[in-house]
Amino acid sequence: MQLRAASAALLSAGALLLGPVLAAPAQASTVEPAADGWCLTAGTSARGLHGRGADTRVISAAEQDRIARQTSSRLAARGLSRSAAATIGGNVPVYVHVMAAANGAGNVTASQITSQMAVLNRTYAGGESTAAANTGFTFTLAGTDRFFNDTWHQDRQSTTYRAQTRKGGANALNIWIVDFANLGIATFPWDYPSNPKIDGIRVNYTSLPGGSATNFNRGKTATHEAGHWLGLYHTFQGGCTRTNDSVSDTPAQSSPTGGCPVGRDSCSLPGLDPIRNYMDYSYDSCYRMFTSGQSARMSQMFAAYRG
Repeated sequence: MQLRAASAALLSAGALLLGPVLAAPAQASTVEPAADGWCLTAGTSARGLHGRGADTRVISAAEQDRIARQTSSRLAARGLSRSAAATIGGNVPVYVHVMAAANGAGNVTASQITSQMAVLNRTYAGGESTAAANTGFTFTLAGTDRFFNDTWHQDRQSTTYRAQTRKGGANALNIWIVDFANLGIATFPWDYPSNPKIDGIRVNYTSLPGGSATNFNRGKTATHEAGHWLGLYHTFQGGCTRTNDSVSDTPAQSSPTGGCPVGRDSCSLPGLDPIRNYMDYSYDSCYRMFTSGQSARMSQMFAAYRG
């Protein structure tokens, strides 16, 4: 997904490290505009907003075509065909950065982080539906740090705090847990070569398992954003077109789903809207699956950009 923050102010994150406390300096309160190449999932019903929100920059069909050609070129340079790369999967080290407020707001518990990791592993293993693909990706918690800083907590100065706290290489998923007007934000894998210091996802602390984001507190915002980090578009990318999200087994849909409207069919092309798919904007309780095509695409993107 791509983000250029257009919704209400993107509030940013705070600072302290597990073990030794890092007293992060006070930061300017200006809200930093988000960079191209980011996906914005805005709003929680707990905040009075509706659903996951909309991206602020649409990826054109021409861009999709360019990325597809670039990916094939990168795979070929590694001696891999798309079909060979489609089954690679892999273990992803995960670094969790808890950006709490100075007063401790947003300081999610270790058990919530453990639960979030369990959600990632269950959803990527196809554990919520017999129709779901096992993507072959697993996630291992490599480290947790905690920061207590009001500016960072509210996702201000995000380029600064991400550059200062990101860990690992291209294959490492960094998750910054913040408090902002959105549910989540993610970078794409093809952004990593040009901007590695800010690579990763940001999720609203209220969306973790047991959080206060009504309808979005089962940890599946992280599943959704990690999907973008692994190279997936929304299922509604491109609208009612055959290109759609560049995955052949996700039926086209004209617009994001709100809630869980079983039987929704917003396109004349074959298939009902994939409202159960983690890459739609459905409620967490509605989400059930990635498809085999999405699994193949994630492996291809991982091999091309993160391997």
